[in-house]
Amino acid sequence: MQQPLTPAEIVRELDKFVIGQKEAKRMVAIALRNRWRRQQVPEHLRDEIAPKNIIMIGPTGVGKTEIARRLARLAQSPFLKVEASKFTEVGYVGRDVESMIRDLADLAVNMVRSEEMETVRLKAEELAEERLLDILLPPSRHSAAASSRVHESNEAKTAQEETQQADATREKLRKLLRQGALDDRYVELEVEDRSVPVFDLFASAGMEEMDYNFREMLSSMLPRRTKRRKVKIPEAREILVDQESQRLIDMDKVIRQAIERVEHSGIIFIDEIDKIAGREGTRGPDVSREGVQRDLLPIVEGSTVTTKYGLVRTDHILFIASGAFHIAKPSELIPELQGRFPIRVELQSLTKEDFVRILKEPENALITQYIALLATEGVTLVFDDAAIEEVADIAYQVNTRTENIGARRLHTIMEKLLSDISFHAPELKGQTLHITRDYVKQTLEDIVKDEDLSRYIL
Repeated sequence: MQQPLTPAEIVRELDKFVIGQKEAKRMVAIALRNRWRRQQVPEHLRDEIAPKNIIMIGPTGVGKTEIARRLARLAQSPFLKVEASKFTEVGYVGRDVESMIRDLADLAVNMVRSEEMETVRLKAEELAEERLLDILLPPSRHSAAASSRVHESNEAKTAQEETQQADATREKLRKLLRQGALDDRYVELEVEDRSVPVFDLFASAGMEEMDYNFREMLSSMLPRRTKRRKVKIPEAREILVDQESQRLIDMDKVIRQAIERVEHSGIIFIDEIDKIAGREGTRGPDVSREGVQRDLLPIVEGSTVTTKYGLVRTDHILFIASGAFHIAKPSELIPELQGRFPIRVELQSLTKEDFVRILKEPENALITQYIALLATEGVTLVFDDAAIEEVADIAYQVNTRTENIGARRLHTIMEKLLSDISFHAPELKGQTLHITRDYVKQTLEDIVKDEDLSRYIL
């Protein structure tokens, strides 16, 4: 980060999107700040300082994933979320754990490429405009006519006049193009044919590396296929800008920067790590659990993974693991893996007051989203404070009585509450609708009272 945020600033930014969980926010803020600190220490110490990986413990829907995702955005870091239960030992069904590093490298390359394309966009737009004018008014005709006239009769003046006329016509076209007067016209472009079939030759676990190498070999052997497309001028402009941007950026530089970004600021969020907790022979017949942990260990500990962009070291990638740990405990992870996650933080279950704040305070609050959605239909939605409290109270009650799914319960309740309004919104254009406590009670009271029904609906 060019202007690194202090831990307090990081927490303030996270507060805009995640309610409560102060301890978890503090720990991730410290972990992020430590990355910047590591870059400032003398070089001989830099490689010795390992990232302080984190295990977040808490029920679903309390903000574990959101904290990690928002942290990555603040740091402008490549971020990948994976489920530990999708990995397994080589030989069993599942993916190779190294695939998470390859996926992270792909994300980083796309991220850096997008940034580079933004920096060259103005130049690319100029070049694209010239190419578009060449298509609309091919220069070859005029230059060929002018040169032949000079050659045959030596009438240089006439040739110059024709060139000037062609230039004037081109400038008129440029003006019309910029005004949008030609937007309905079609032009023919040559674009890359992306309909080449892709074969998953090596889909089994542990074979992804061979799959990558085979695809790279095939792509280098096969010629690039192109096809001609007829498109309207606005779409043609975007295609040409994209083509020119690709030509202007240095992909070798992009890959170097992407690998460096993965190695020094990459964040991998491993969800459901509690699903692979448990030692072999101590918990059921699933023999692959400890195997997954042993496969994860070298990645978390620090190893070198082969990707299609080159070798990637995982020594300084920040790993944030999370799990509910209702059945298993963090102590049931293998000791070596426990040692690689020195920070443990427990996230608290959400209270009624937390639900009220979640509905009102975040920048992307649920109520803000519904107001914006219905505003597109010309319907103005107004929520009374008492109505918001009632929704929060219902969410808390249902979470207490049935399964605790945290803030995700609010999505279910709000969708049920506003289903009639959402359905009839096109006929309610221009109206202002007040959501009161009585409306909330009337809509949801029967479902909440009937516990069997609330298990199915809420």
